[in-house]
Amino acid sequence: MPEILSQLYSNILDTSWLEVFAVIFGILSVWFARKENIWVYPTGIINVLIYVYLCYFAGLYADMAINAFYFVMSVFGWYNWSRRTQTSDHVPISGLSPAQWAFYIALIAVAFGVIYYVLSNYTDSTVPKFDSFTTALFIAGMWLMAIKKIENWLFWILGDVLVIPMFAIKGLAFTSVQYIVFLVLAIMGYIEWRKRLNAAKES
Repeated sequence: MPEILSQLYSNILDTSWLEVFAVIFGILSVWFARKENIWVYPTGIINVLIYVYLCYFAGLYADMAINAFYFVMSVFGWYNWSRRTQTSDHVPISGLSPAQWAFYIALIAVAFGVIYYVLSNYTDSTVPKFDSFTTALFIAGMWLMAIKKIENWLFWILGDVLVIPMFAIKGLAFTSVQYIVFLVLAIMGYIEWRKRLNAAKES
């Protein structure tokens, strides 16, 4: 354990300013998401574009692809969160039905299989299974965030728990610390969205 902490400390000291910049905007994005604030998307766009660059040079190709996907979904989410509905001036928080849960579990399984096949056969990824599974989780989480489903936080929480050690091992220590913050914010986000959803049902 002391050796791991020593390596983590050393990696943090070697962190580039670009990674620090990305982490700051990433944390801001999750903070705004927790508050159901539209600024989740402009701050998130800055974060993901930087990580496309960082993950490419770290050999985390699935994470590079997922950040490119995040960019597309951030544009869509920005639009969707901004539009009015017939009953509200913004899209309300809602939950998944059992059938929708089954669909997203199947989506994660299919995404995992496709991403794993690509990483194993067409890249030099050193952690193809791990990278593929967390990427599949985050694909589901990002889409559910864009359509304001409360369960998005559950996928983020699980994914955050898994990627914290992966980024530390790959030398992106400050990013690993970022995901610890993400984990805390995701738990807080789920609790806050649950309160808002329950209040909306009671009103």
